[in-house]
Amino acid sequence: MPLHLIKDFDPDYLNHFENQSLLGYDLYSGNEKVGSIDNLLVDDNGKFRYLIVSTGIWIFGKKVLLPIGRAQINNNERRVYVNGLTRSQAEQLPQYQDGMSVDYEQEEQVRSVYRPLATASLDASAPLDTAAVAYNRDTYGYEHEPALYDLNEQNHQNLKLYEERLIANKTRQKTGEVAIGKRVETETAKVSMPIEKERVVIERTTPSNAGATVTPGTDAFGEDKVARIEVYEETPDIRKEAFVREEVSVRKEVDQETVQAEEMLRREELDVNTEGRPVVDKGTDSRSSKKSK
Repeated sequence: MPLHLIKDFDPDYLNHFENQSLLGYDLYSGNEKVGSIDNLLVDDNGKFRYLIVSTGIWIFGKKVLLPIGRAQINNNERRVYVNGLTRSQAEQLPQYQDGMSVDYEQEEQVRSVYRPLATASLDASAPLDTAAVAYNRDTYGYEHEPALYDLNEQNHQNLKLYEERLIANKTRQKTGEVAIGKRVETETAKVSMPIEKERVVIERTTPSNAGATVTPGTDAFGEDKVARIEVYEETPDIRKEAFVREEVSVRKEVDQETVQAEEMLRREELDVNTEGRPVVDKGTDSRSSKKSK
């Protein structure tokens, strides 16, 4: 499993230490100062796996890894103790370089140095898993060696357990804009209407008494007699007139929908490793007591 520097995994990691960072704590083996804590490594689940130790006192300029289960943290003294570690064993540890990727083979070299210390610290009557040497990179798990990697409240008082929560928040953002305006479109319209025009029709007929004589002094040969007929015709009166065709009402309505989200959440559980047959009160889970109310 890949390992990460604590600050790369969680930039706000100090919030889990009650603002007490282990960085800079002195490392002691018994009463002898070994060096100081330079950094911490966690796995993909956020579980502490190694302290990065700068062995400036014993081996100048060399950094090594210390499995978290072998560390005993004393916040009052700002010290970390690893009992039984000798200078010779520190020299056997592979060197850790800043930014390097720790692989399985390098971890095995580290474990081979600390396994005898873990074995010596166990009570003779306690069961010991000696099959760790049979594991390979595909089958090995940190849980196989609790003496090297387990945390307990006695030795790791300010190492907090991580738990992820799914937080659902809403943000309001503009997704678009609707502009309502008018434009003028033109089209050619045709209309047909009948109109009347008067015309004068002159008809000439032969009277029934044609050829009869007329008495002088009658209408015959009078030049002042004129027949007048007024002639009319209709002319079209075509014009344009504007009227309301339709009304448009613009408003906004809010539609609601439920968005489903699913994420894989990780939670760290406390592993309590005991040596011998001590009576241990593991305490009450405050979360369970709150739920039962």
